[in-house]
Amino acid sequence: MGPVNTGMPTPMRASFRIGRVAGVPVGVNWSVLVIFGLIVWGLSASQFPRAYPGRPVWAYVLAGLIAGVVFFLGLLAHEVAHAVVAKRNGIGVGGITLWLFGGVSELQGEARDPGAELRIAGVGPLVSLIIGVVFGGIAALLSVSGVHGLAVGALAWLAGINVLLAIFNVLPAAPLDGGRLLRAAVWKATGDRTKASVVAARAGWVLGAALIALGLWQFLRGAGPGGLWLALIGWFLIGAAGMEERQARMGSALRGVRVADVMTPQPQTATGDMTVRDFVDHHLFAYRHSALPLTEDGGRPIGLVTLDRVRHIPADRRDQTRLEEVACRAEDLVLASPDEQLTELLPRLSRCADGRALVVTDQRLVGIVSPSDISRAVQRGSLRDQTTARGARH
Repeated sequence: MGPVNTGMPTPMRASFRIGRVAGVPVGVNWSVLVIFGLIVWGLSASQFPRAYPGRPVWAYVLAGLIAGVVFFLGLLAHEVAHAVVAKRNGIGVGGITLWLFGGVSELQGEARDPGAELRIAGVGPLVSLIIGVVFGGIAALLSVSGVHGLAVGALAWLAGINVLLAIFNVLPAAPLDGGRLLRAAVWKATGDRTKASVVAARAGWVLGAALIALGLWQFLRGAGPGGLWLALIGWFLIGAAGMEERQARMGSALRGVRVADVMTPQPQTATGDMTVRDFVDHHLFAYRHSALPLTEDGGRPIGLVTLDRVRHIPADRRDQTRLEEVACRAEDLVLASPDEQLTELLPRLSRCADGRALVVTDQRLVGIVSPSDISRAVQRGSLRDQTTARGARH
């Protein structure tokens, strides 16, 4: 895969963090263990013994483990390339996550023009292709020098899988990198970002359906689990493509809408030292919203408490638990200014604050934006777009 905009939820959340690369947090989803295990098992139990018989079992397992680790390092390099180029083009990167179907770079914004889109999307497959060519060249040199065996086999496999990864990723269908390239081309030709996004998403749906059909056909013909794997990839592509189309249409509906246009102004607040018991007994039913900002020093936001967070505190601990202990911390809050475009805020809403943003002026809380506020804005924007389109036809 490649870069995704985090304005919509994704299934690729990190199960644990492994550090930072180029200043970007890197995480691994538990599903990586599945594909890693399949790679190591396939190489050490089948491919390597068949190609290089007579070696001890530990040698096959070691070669498979090394090849699997290097493969995922290549995936990481692919995603880091996306992230670095995105940052150079003025787009924030929330993190990189390796997961079952590869990796994603969580971009916190949109490319400003088709050229930036092209650079961000194209660099990932280019890096994978370069990695594949390098490994292939090393394997070829070793073979010419008379060196044969598992090391050459592992290098050849890494060369092939990286070239295959590059080719697959440039297929013109969202959410693959090729879908981004297609979107850049259509955007350049039409000047319409939304139309370009919809075209790329529809292409992703077609590719997903084709992979499902091909996978099921292979499985019914006795090709084994490989066919089901193709169908699973196709199913994922259809879901991701549909999500991208919805995101594009939502962005179109919200274009030109400011944060101040949708926020709830002057929300009720509380202090961090209030106990959960006090909040539940004296403030909960009088409060109309499901999120409560915490402030201090005359209105400076320091946290955000949601009803879901409070609900998980056992009744016998509510007297001893302060709201600041269960709140989203100050450094994880999503802050916005009233004049900021809502489309610029959306990609940041995947952070800790449960899909909410606190609106501040001079570090003082002046409003809050919730998912229901955004939903109403999308509905109104869609009606506006329908009216505009109807007027254009007449």
